[in-house]
Parts: sequence; C-alpha cells; structure tokens
Amino acid sequence: MPAQPIPPASPAHCPSGQCPDCHAHAAIHALVAAYSDAVNRRDADSWAACWAPDAVWRLRGAEVAGRDQILAAWRRAMDGFAQVWFMAFIGHLDLAGDEARLRTHTFEYLNTATGKPRLQSGLYEDHVILRDGRWLFASRSFSSQELPL
Repeated sequence: MPAQPIPPASPAHCPSGQCPDCHAHAAIHALVAAYSDAVNRRDADSWAACWAPDAVWRLRGAEVAGRDQILAAWRRAMDGFAQVWFMAFIGHLDLAGDEARLRTHTFEYLNTATGKPRLQSGLYEDHVILRDGRWLFASRSFSSQELPL
C-alpha cells in the first residue's frame, strides 16, 4: 500500500493554529537530528549533506565558507577527539517560506585524542533554506561554554 500524504495543517493537527507549515517544521527538526546522528557516527558524508554548497560556518572566531571547506574543517576538528557524544535540540524556529531561523542548543561530551574528557554546552544561531526539496544549513554560528566535569 503506498504511503498516504500527510494532510495539511488544520486546527485538528495544530491546535494553536500558528503552524503555517507542519511539514517544514518536521523536516527542519529531522535536519538537526541527521546532523547530530552524523556527528555521533563520525559520518563525514552524511554530516556534509546537511549543508548547502555555499554555506557558512562560524565558530570560535573563525568563518569557513563553502561545504567542502566546512567539511575539511570538521574533519580536522574531529581528528582531535577519540570519542564524541553530541546532542542537539531546537529551542526556537521561525519559518518564513523556504527559509527559517533557528536557535539550536547543544551538549557535547568530548574525549580528546589525548584522553582528556570535556563537557560543553553550545548555541547555534542557524539559517536553513529549502533547496531542491531539501532543508539545508545555509549558515551556522556557534558559541560554546565549557562545563565542569
């Protein structure tokens, strides 16, 4: 039996009546989940697939432009960790047609290549876009805070 289309948002599906596009909200949440899963599995291809080709990543005072350069920077960063446990959740999502602004909160337990554990909380200010039927990160600006273990 073929999959049935999901009905459009209505008061029965979105009691607040404020959900202009529940499909987009679900897909954007799935993007954040796919990104997190790829980090935890250290799957560079899946992680890179979350980014638009012309995306920008801002973190720790640096700006990296373009998916290929972003992936290279991520690989270098991941080389510094023996293990990574990454969790993320969207705290705010403001959808405007085929783009959205997000605040994504993170927690990371990191075991460095030298064996020193770290714990950090983080905040991404995200801009996502719908391109060729897929939601992708157009930009992510990351700030973090080390937490005591």
